[in-house]
Amino acid sequence: MERPKKFKKEIKDIYNVITTMSSVLGVGILLCMVLLINPEIIKLSKSNSEYLTITIEEDEDKIENGIHVRTGFVDDKGLMETINNCTNCHSSKLVIQNRMSKERWVATIRWMQKTQNLWDLGGNEAIIVNYLAKNYAPTKKGRRENLTDVDWYELEN
Repeated sequence: MERPKKFKKEIKDIYNVITTMSSVLGVGILLCMVLLINPEIIKLSKSNSEYLTITIEEDEDKIENGIHVRTGFVDDKGLMETINNCTNCHSSKLVIQNRMSKERWVATIRWMQKTQNLWDLGGNEAIIVNYLAKNYAPTKKGRRENLTDVDWYELEN
């Protein structure tokens, strides 16, 4: 009878060690994933006691000069809805480089829903489309204006 009790205790001790190790490993993996997604979010430093300390910055949604620093999006109503729904699948730069009318943004969303497995945006769709149409609308001028008041010179043949 002595041996089974000892065996059970050893199994329980091994189980406790494994669960502790897996918890530590899980935190390490999570930390690595955060670093891969946004390396600037974590700063490593040595404190006075010579221990390595890790500080996770909470200002990743900082706005400077009207621009959301992390994404480059214009700060306006609908910013966070746009970030939360658009940057899950692609870079904010893909959105910023495109300039479309409200109708074209809706058509692009429909295309992504049909071909790219974009989820139903529900009530956020109108907020996102309004944000995009306001801040990333087509520019009025695609090319420079014609030159005027230029002193042209004759080319010799």
